Amino acid sequence: MTRFLHTSDWQLGMTRHFLREGAQEMFAQARIDAIRKLGEVAMEKACSFVVVSGDVFESNQVDRRTVVRALEALGQVSLPVYLLPGNHDPLNEGSVYRSQAFLKHKSANIHILEDECPIEVEKGVEVVGAPWATKKLAHDTVALACAKLAPGRNLRICVGHGIVDAFSPNTEDPSLISLKNAEKLIGDGIIQYLALGDRHSASNVGTTGRIWYSGSPESTDFGEVMAGMVLVVSLDDSSCQVEQVPLGTWQFIEEKVPLNSVEDLQALREQLNEIGMKEKKIIKLRFEGTLNLTLRAQLEELLAHYRDLLGALEVRDDNLVIIPDDADFSDLCFSGFAQKAVEDLKVRASETRGEGEVAKDALALLIRLAGGAA
Repeated sequence: MTRFLHTSDWQLGMTRHFLREGAQEMFAQARIDAIRKLGEVAMEKACSFVVVSGDVFESNQVDRRTVVRALEALGQVSLPVYLLPGNHDPLNEGSVYRSQAFLKHKSANIHILEDECPIEVEKGVEVVGAPWATKKLAHDTVALACAKLAPGRNLRICVGHGIVDAFSPNTEDPSLISLKNAEKLIGDGIIQYLALGDRHSASNVGTTGRIWYSGSPESTDFGEVMAGMVLVVSLDDSSCQVEQVPLGTWQFIEEKVPLNSVEDLQALREQLNEIGMKEKKIIKLRFEGTLNLTLRAQLEELLAHYRDLLGALEVRDDNLVIIPDDADFSDLCFSGFAQKAVEDLKVRASETRGEGEVAKDALALLIRLAGGAA
């Protein structure tokens, strides 16, 4: 029996253009903090080592600061850590793993899976790497790594990175990992576990229970169902138990929001207010419905408030129709030139596009400035 921690897709140095000022630094720091936290999990769960199935770094061009901060955190993990170069950080001539910053500051517990040669990580247990040597491959790295192996007395863990063919619509991609071949490798006793990276949601692949994507320890985008996890694997010849351990602190949330009334706006306000740790939430709202200018002004003020609180707030309002009505202007006390400007804008706002949209924006701003928004 052996127990180890399986993780992948740290993508250290990742940037997100939509993050507000200050949030990008928090986002980057959370990925460094995840290294220390997964080390603590590994110790608590009595793991013997850690395997990282590719894409440790966002690219081979990450800055020195990212590299040395990562190595500092890795050095605090009290276990051997085996890093696999993936498609983001392949082991080519310009690899981050060959940089002076990495080589000079790498601690003794950090090991790079540079080739397909089995490494005995503890008595009776081997790790076999399937590294990427370039960003684009013309072969199945797992099949290549295991092609010359035969069943042995040791437990054998293959560490790979890439898309399993069962998950890809592009059947012609030569770099796809064959699920049929992987399951045969397990069935024949060549390997006992395939630790995969590239898919950011933790996933059990196939029917053996011994092929897993660990997912990213911190969420990276919308649509990731089981991100923010690491896997603790307890393995022997006859059994494989995989425990999914939550680790992430950031969350991407996407919602479709109907907006037709003041009650809908209040419901949205309450929904956003109830979100915990707002600074680590990235929200995308898709609005649909119909509002008058007064309610639109209230919506803009609400969104401006929560943009200052959330890590990021994206809005899609293509399906939100703005129709001015008489109530929008009943409380405005304009006269003279200002009143004439309002009347002109009202006429232009009746147009369906172009100047009509600009006029609606201007009227909504006038309502806000005049105190029409709460």
